[in-house]
Amino acid sequence: MSFVAKLQRAREVLEQQARLSVRALARELDVSGDELDELISELVEVQRVALREGAVLVSAKRPAGTEPAPRLPAPDPRSYTPKHLSDKILQSRSALEGERKQVTVLFADVKGSMELAEQLDAEECHRILERFFEILAEGVHRFEGTVNQYTGDGITALFGAPIAHEDHAQRACYAALYLRDRLCHYADEVRVDRGVSFSFRLGLNSGEVIVGKIGDDLRMDYTEQGHTVGLAQRMEQIAPADGIALSENTQKSVDGFFALRSLGPVQLKGAREPAEAALAEAAALIERSGAKLLAPALCEWRAELAAVLGEDGAREQLLREAQRLYEEIGAPRQAERLAASLVPV
Repeated sequence: MSFVAKLQRAREVLEQQARLSVRALARELDVSGDELDELISELVEVQRVALREGAVLVSAKRPAGTEPAPRLPAPDPRSYTPKHLSDKILQSRSALEGERKQVTVLFADVKGSMELAEQLDAEECHRILERFFEILAEGVHRFEGTVNQYTGDGITALFGAPIAHEDHAQRACYAALYLRDRLCHYADEVRVDRGVSFSFRLGLNSGEVIVGKIGDDLRMDYTEQGHTVGLAQRMEQIAPADGIALSENTQKSVDGFFALRSLGPVQLKGAREPAEAALAEAAALIERSGAKLLAPALCEWRAELAAVLGEDGAREQLLREAQRLYEEIGAPRQAERLAASLVPV
């Protein structure tokens, strides 16, 4: 049976049963693993004919005479965005609305979320995912990205808008590597404490968006140009368990700052031609004559300095220190690239 035929059969079963466990649906259609995840994603996120409640699917098409199933409201961005980032967004929104901005999109999700849900009761699964979301948001905000959307088992985050940064691709990659480390530790905790496996995937793509209205609640509308968001999602889908996949656009933007492993041309779902992709393995640590400079530290230093010196003062102080370190290890080109990436916007 083809995937489309299985999808149609899943819709029929859901409409007949109204509520159905993921396990029962998997048995009915004889699917598991990634195929089951993709099937649930199509039903819930793409076709929107079902709602997910932990390990249970609920038909969005209710029988006549019944009340619609309650749907949880989307989280208010003000509830999870740190105040210093909220202030930046609100102060700059009038200048950003209607502008074309280069951004990097980060997709993150749980790999095998349906299988995870089958092994746990709904409350336990909710607790695991809640902590997962907290780790993701903290890592994104650490590098001044913003969480744009929560899905059932993951997030979409933007770097470069609504908080503008010329080094958006680097920040997204540093955030992804930071998240990988934090989530690997969390996966160990889940395995030890609850006896189940927990894996995740991250995907990044860089491109252009047109910024729309930014509300008082920090919600930002935007229009993607080309497949900026879609390609990031495709990168996440091809990433291995606990891996970070980058599109060719993002690779070009971060060349020299990260250790990347090429996957070569990869055939993506829905694409006519194969696309170049790579896995991010580590930040490029420049080490010579005992001197070390790890670029993520610069992002954190800048945030701390800006709180005291303001953006312009922080940039000048950071450049002086970075140039001194880069010259000490004989890497003047890195200093030039750093200077370009820190130009005020």
